[in-house]
Amino acid sequence: MAAEATTTIENKQGIHARPASLFVQTASKFKSKIKIKAKGKEVDAKSILMIMSMGLVKGTEITLVAEGPDEAEAVQALKELVDSKFNEADA
Repeated sequence: MAAEATTTIENKQGIHARPASLFVQTASKFKSKIKIKAKGKEVDAKSILMIMSMGLVKGTEITLVAEGPDEAEAVQALKELVDSKFNEADA
């Protein structure tokens, strides 16, 4: 059974290099397999290139899906990161 959460990208610049890097660093702390679903695509949340290729802009709804031993914690941590607007000052 996978853990899942849906949230919306709210930071002004969307997912550019710095938030993508933060996202991958956070996702990589977990053993679970983690995916991001958005715009009809699904990519590996531990791959910065895959995340950047999605073109996630402000207002994009994403679904975080994790499967593995720490799936609930992974989804929770990543959702909190997105909801915090990646701690960007001008978000």
